[in-house]
Amino acid sequence: MTKPHGKVRIAACRCGQVALEAVGEPIVGAACYCTSCRAAGEQIEALPEASPVLEADGSTRFALYRKDRLRCIRGSDLLAAHRLTPKATTRRVIARCCNAAMFLEFKGGHWLSVYNQRFEPGDQPPLEMRTMTRDRRPGVEFTDALPSYNTHSGRFMWRLLTAWAAMGFRAPRIDYVKGEMNGVSG
Repeated sequence: MTKPHGKVRIAACRCGQVALEAVGEPIVGAACYCTSCRAAGEQIEALPEASPVLEADGSTRFALYRKDRLRCIRGSDLLAAHRLTPKATTRRVIARCCNAAMFLEFKGGHWLSVYNQRFEPGDQPPLEMRTMTRDRRPGVEFTDALPSYNTHSGRFMWRLLTAWAAMGFRAPRIDYVKGEMNGVSG
């Protein structure tokens, strides 16, 4: 399906009660190796009947989309925020129906990082780079030509900045996540 801004992808929870519509190509497809993504992934995977979050190498695959190109098309009442600590500025949003991680949001950010597993396997945006590889688990080595950066690279930050400029330097508010997990509000 296409819309004025390009291809439409649907990101759905495992049971299908929650779905997001992503329009156009993502800002970037990335695998994050940071400690907090790994810790959150382990916590989410420990929930009853949760879907996998972490890849075999401990990374978390994301497709980063502009907030104005992503919307919840069903199940918003089932979305809940999960934070590693009560004061964390990053929230991971989970579909409570089946404990599927849906997306990650940085406070004040203009994009959402959608968990790649939420897209059908044949419709997953491609992996373009690895970030925060300095935090990868011991023994994880890369043997391919995929760009791998110790932190957030200039290329990664440039892609975020150009997307933000295209949005008129706005950061739309995601107001459809009202639930909370672990006693921490969304």
